[in-house]
Amino acid sequence: METTNHIFSIEHGEIHQKDQLILKDVNIYLEKGEFVYLIGRTGTGKSSLLKTLYGELPLKKGKGHVAGFDLTTLKRKEIPFLRRKLGIVFQDFQLLSDRSIFENLKFVMRSTGWKKKEDIKKRAEEVLRLVSLDHIESKMPHQLSGGEQQRVSIARALVNKPEFILADEPTGNLDPETSKEIMAVLMAIAKEGTSVLMATHDLALMEQFPSRTMQVKDETVVELNPMNEFNPFEQVRFE
Repeated sequence: METTNHIFSIEHGEIHQKDQLILKDVNIYLEKGEFVYLIGRTGTGKSSLLKTLYGELPLKKGKGHVAGFDLTTLKRKEIPFLRRKLGIVFQDFQLLSDRSIFENLKFVMRSTGWKKKEDIKKRAEEVLRLVSLDHIESKMPHQLSGGEQQRVSIARALVNKPEFILADEPTGNLDPETSKEIMAVLMAIAKEGTSVLMATHDLALMEQFPSRTMQVKDETVVELNPMNEFNPFEQVRFE
């Protein structure tokens, strides 16, 4: 597997939770500027795969690289540096409810090494502009709609100019119209060169925004080819 232009790649990987085998013979990759879906039934190992990519679970066998880090030799002290190279967007936003939007962004930047006040303010304004949320820095999370809160969480994921974004069910708590808006933001981010791997159960959304798709099933990951008239409703069944 050629890895020159790959943001991450795993070859013949094996992933465990403690002593339990979760996924085996995993062969996946993500290229610069790609938008890729990750689908699969609950309990098949999607979350374990994502955790491996951001260093929470080890890669037991095979080869694996993420943003220049070797997953098979990754040390605990290296994990914070790996996570600065990627952004994570969660289903439930995970904004700090006791502080403003600016203070939410500032908290993340401070914890990842930003020091100068003027640099923090400038970058916060930049990422909010990227998700079309200018001039809301002083608002509290509860003053925003669900879609706006998710846009803030995307902005938060972008503050360190990551090489790629892991989006874990980012539209799971949103209505269909707002979900489309979030998808448009994520697709635009990918076109600008920041790769996106999005775990989702929303097959209707996938049909509206077709892209390369990987499915977790039978203790491994398989690629579904959207060029072969991919219809997720026919090929995938969630229970």
